Amino acid sequence: MLTPAKRQQQLQKRLRRDVGRAIDDYAMIEQGDKVMVCLSGGKDSYAMLDILMQLQKSAPIQFDILAVNLDQKQPGFPEHVLPAYLTEVGVDFHVIEKDTYSVVKEVIEEGKTTCGLCSRMRRGTLYRFAQERGITKIALGHHRDDILETLFLNMFHGGKLKAMPARLLSDDSLNTVIRPMAYAREQDIAEYAQLKQFPIIPCNLCGSQDNLQRQHIKAMLQGWEKKHPGRIESMIKSLQNIVPSHLMDTKLHNFKQAKHMSDQQVCEEVDLALLNLPF
Repeated sequence: MLTPAKRQQQLQKRLRRDVGRAIDDYAMIEQGDKVMVCLSGGKDSYAMLDILMQLQKSAPIQFDILAVNLDQKQPGFPEHVLPAYLTEVGVDFHVIEKDTYSVVKEVIEEGKTTCGLCSRMRRGTLYRFAQERGITKIALGHHRDDILETLFLNMFHGGKLKAMPARLLSDDSLNTVIRPMAYAREQDIAEYAQLKQFPIIPCNLCGSQDNLQRQHIKAMLQGWEKKHPGRIESMIKSLQNIVPSHLMDTKLHNFKQAKHMSDQQVCEEVDLALLNLPF
């Protein structure tokens, strides 16, 4: 049985490895980057900031970190918590004050989920701030499980095979968004946050809403993982091993002119893929 200190050290090493691998795979952070770490007060963004600050000290490249929180003027929001924590850990930070809460509550009917409008307003505010401050990378705390949940949300409700990219150029090409926690497991992050005793700030505007479809997807994935350990890891790997010729999107693959594979070739590809699955 590991002591809490040993377990924290074990999780820290795992998260550092996951974040370091994601940064390397997608060239998320490069020499001289000014990284804006978006901090909501939740476990994911706290863990992201903590790990990035550790990597900043040991990385072979130099980059700056600016922790940024968007104070949406939500009633009861403890405004003192984040500044106190960020001052304590010694990181540069800025708090943007913008009353998006009132707008969301005015526009969205009672009982409806607020994520769509809320996230768009947050994104616009953060993008503008990043441009004003010369930020080169905007870091968000979405992890492996968030990415898979988004994949299924888009499949079930949007009719698209689309998840969250680890690195994304904004529509106006002015901002680069990165997700350093893309390989990290939510379970590891939650346990690490508890052991580190991050001052978590609950939010009743976004993912905590009971009627949010994301909660149903989360429960579905957790059920699969419980019955079939390793399934989530396998699904994440599938997002990195896409074969357009074996899907049905005519914009990605020219089915009319492509040479058809024989049944034997298809079977060989399937057998090879199965050999690489973590079962």
